[in-house]
Order: sequence, then structure tokens, then C-alpha cells
Amino acid sequence: MRLNETSIPGCFELVPPAFRDNRGSFVKHFHRDQFEALGLETCFPEEFYTRSSARVLRGLHCMVPPFDQVKVVTCVFGSVLDAVVDLRRGSPTYGKYILTALDAERCNMLYIGKGMAHGFYVPTGEAVLLYRVSTMHSPLHDKGIRWDSAGIPWQVSDPVVSSRDMALPTLQDFECPFEFPWVYA
Repeated sequence: MRLNETSIPGCFELVPPAFRDNRGSFVKHFHRDQFEALGLETCFPEEFYTRSSARVLRGLHCMVPPFDQVKVVTCVFGSVLDAVVDLRRGSPTYGKYILTALDAERCNMLYIGKGMAHGFYVPTGEAVLLYRVSTMHSPLHDKGIRWDSAGIPWQVSDPVVSSRDMALPTLQDFECPFEFPWVYA
């Protein structure tokens, strides 16, 4: 497993080895000992996926304390433009974002630390994004910021966005419960 740092502390691109032959490929997205050796969270009590059509934009979502969580996301079908925004007060990258192309062929993943909002856009076709999270979902703690409030160049002006996501507060209006510094896991 290769770990690539991003410009946001605590957010990493992970690239697992992919074994390919004439039948297809084999990819191990999670191996507890490898995650431990990298100092990453290893307890993921919930896993789910989203299936999205072209032009769908989901996010930007986060879980707030006491259900704040580490997320590991990977695109297992198609490709997405994935965004992470740092919401931790006092962070040197507070309010900043990163964009990463997640692609089923590349097998890359994002490890998203606590206190960050996450979202993605599907430019073409269909995409399936797999999530592994460190806390169980709690509807009362499921929050986020508007997709268009952090200056992210999504490459689209009129994406398909849910009414829930359209009603999220802007980054400026988000009541931030997150502090920096933090622990990755």
C-alpha cells in the first residue's frame, strides 16, 4: 500500500497494489496490518456504497462529534472527481480543498481524517463509490456544507444535486465543531 500525502494534513491518497491478468484484476483495499503500519484507523464498523449517474454531485458531507469519523473512499466502478474540504478551526488549511480523480482502473482511495467535508462529482457515465467509515451513521450528526461554497472548480455549473445538499449551509455559515490539531485516526 502506497500512501501519498495531500496538501491537507490528515488526508491521504492510498494506492493499493493491483494484480492483473487475462481474467481481470484483484485489489485488496483494506489490510488491517498495513493500515496500522501507516498509523491509520483500522476500525470500520460501517461500509456502504453510492451509485450515481453522470452529472450527479454529492456532498459536501461530514459527521460531527461525537460521531465524527474517518472515511476511506474508493471508486469501484467508473470515475469521479472527489473533493475534500478542511473544516478544522485552527488548521493551516482551514477552508481549503483538494481535488482527486478516483478511478476504478487506478484503484486509488482517499483516507479522509475527522473534521473534513467530502463530496464528489461524476463527469460521465455511472460511478460506484465505496465508503468505509469509523463510526456508525447518526442522522442527527450528519452535516455538511453547500457544494458551491468552498470555491471548488467542479467543472460543471448545473450538476444534479439533491434538495438536502442544496439546503446545507455555506462554508462561511457552517457552525464548526472541529478543532486542530487532531489525531489521524
